[in-house]
Amino acid sequence: MHHTVVERELELRLILSPERSVPVPARLSYHGDDPYAVHVTFHINSEQPVHWTFSRDLLVEGVFRPCGHGDVRVWPTKSEGRSVVLMALSSPDGDALLEAPAAQVSAWLERTLRAVPPGTEGGQLGIDDALDQLLAR
Repeated sequence: MHHTVVERELELRLILSPERSVPVPARLSYHGDDPYAVHVTFHINSEQPVHWTFSRDLLVEGVFRPCGHGDVRVWPTKSEGRSVVLMALSSPDGDALLEAPAAQVSAWLERTLRAVPPGTEGGQLGIDDALDQLLAR
């Protein structure tokens, strides 16, 4: 079974204070074999990139209205007259507030939704095929 991969390189901004932010190269990834999740890889000044995985639905909703709780919260806002999406990430290693260009995130999400439309994610997992094979034995 061939699974779709939808990726997008973009520059996020790590918000350090209301007056200061730094650019953070990042990659958004969506894999058809993990159809409910999106993956964000941040290339910060460390040996290994930082990986976050969370619900695609959370990011889709967060483009339009505040959502999420706990480790991942996402909401739309304006910054210097531009539409952006803020992602607040929290882990035992620390907290980060990242700003992403809303148009680029939305365009990438649209590609993922065309690749695997909402409501069809379960069919991507191959559970029915695996059950058929198991029961045929």
